[in-house]
Amino acid sequence: MTGPSRLIAACSRRWLLAASAGLAVIFGVANAKAAAGHDGSWRVLIITEVGSCDQAYSFPVQIVGNRVTSNGGTADVTGSIRPGGSVAVRVSSGSSFANGTGRLGTGSGAGRWSGKGSSGVCSGRWQATRG
Repeated sequence: MTGPSRLIAACSRRWLLAASAGLAVIFGVANAKAAAGHDGSWRVLIITEVGSCDQAYSFPVQIVGNRVTSNGGTADVTGSIRPGGSVAVRVSSGSSFANGTGRLGTGSGAGRWSGKGSSGVCSGRWQATRG
């Protein structure tokens, strides 16, 4: 390539790189804003439907960005939220644990969980409210 052809090719590559970087920023901001819509303190109620675990247990969690963490209480909570609101968490305390999946809206959410406690294997549903 010579002269104008080389200049056009170089400009095309720069434009493509700039456009790709711009799209990455736009999608990154959109994902961060979608996840940030869940930020704050939440209260989660775990309800046992199968097994001999406690019938119900409530604990606080904190959401920042796309991360779910403990917010006080005796349970260790870790998890993540995808931009559409689907959530996956793990709650543990001592040798007991539960894994949960579900969906969060702007003020509430619900899903299913299963795990193992001192009284054996259990499962059920969970619901969460903001605040």
